[in-house]
Amino acid sequence: MDSNTLFDNTEVAFALKNDSELERAYFLFKMISHEPLVRIGTAATNFALKAKLPVEGLIRSTVFDHFCGGVNEEDCLPVIDKMFVKGVSSVLDYSVEGKEKESTFDEARDKILKIIKFADEKESMPIVVFKPTGFGRFYLYQKKGEGVEFTQAEQEEWNRIVERFDAVCRLAKAKDVEVLIDGEESWMQEAADDLCEDMMRKYNVEKPIVYNTLQTYRWDRLDYLKATHRRAVEGGFKVGFKIVRGAYMEKERKRAEEKGYASPICETKQATDDNFNTCMTYILNNLKDISLFIGTHNEHSCYIAMKLMQELGIDKKDNDVWFGQLYGMSDHISFNLAAQGYNVAKYVPFGPVKDVMPYLIRRAEENTSVAGQTSRELNLLKQEKKRRRL
Repeated sequence: MDSNTLFDNTEVAFALKNDSELERAYFLFKMISHEPLVRIGTAATNFALKAKLPVEGLIRSTVFDHFCGGVNEEDCLPVIDKMFVKGVSSVLDYSVEGKEKESTFDEARDKILKIIKFADEKESMPIVVFKPTGFGRFYLYQKKGEGVEFTQAEQEEWNRIVERFDAVCRLAKAKDVEVLIDGEESWMQEAADDLCEDMMRKYNVEKPIVYNTLQTYRWDRLDYLKATHRRAVEGGFKVGFKIVRGAYMEKERKRAEEKGYASPICETKQATDDNFNTCMTYILNNLKDISLFIGTHNEHSCYIAMKLMQELGIDKKDNDVWFGQLYGMSDHISFNLAAQGYNVAKYVPFGPVKDVMPYLIRRAEENTSVAGQTSRELNLLKQEKKRRRL
């Protein structure tokens, strides 16, 4: 199949959706395509949840079921099994965020350890993921990154963060499950980067188990990638990187402006795209030292990766290259890539409905702001409805 038409195959893309699920997806993306509706919907949903109005059922049967696998990991099993039949693996993503209590951080660690054991028994789950701030307070990462000295109590708290990271990476290595550590805001990221690298040094000696995230809307990431690569070669460990474009752009620019420093974000969308593709190309050319998880909903970046893999003689099933998309989005990329024999994984968010709402709201807002993303989804859904004569 000509690669330029690869992602147009809606029969493959939506094979797992029955007619009513297809209609629901069409309805949801139609709603998301109207920015005022998203704003009103977001405010109304937040209000309803805070006021404890009985809206969970409605949320569950619409937006939650489309973008999430379930409320707990067992709940996600039907989704995981169904996708794996089509060659798409799952990365269970416990999407509860913005917590501040030590007990919650321990809970998050235990949840990830449980997912690793869960994944160990399932071929369909070769990878797990967590957010640094799921394991400790944002403030501590920020303070550490700024080189400000911790108080005694803060140092003890930081040591517990390191222990949580270590417990997860240690079990992941024992069970041979890869760990993706998500990227967050730039002003806490330096401490997270250093911690990820410490884990790589420790657990990526034979092969990559621990992966950090490169958010390529940051213009300094290519230099960071090359510097990490140098240190890895000198230190005798492997590097794992998930590359994404990035999720906190408005926040980043606003803070840079308020605090009067140069924005860490690329000037234009094009510059971000170029940076993403350059980082991806660099890694594919250095696959003996660096493994790659390509987190993208961008068709052009996928084509570049496929072409490069072919030119460099990288096998489609080489475990050092994975493609990843979010559950509920870009099925035309995930399922068509999998049908061609590439390694593909969907991020499957799960958690209690009210705890996952910040994640869902971010998805809706992101879809509204990414020009072309929603209209592409809508066109493909429309095409498939027509094909099925719905």
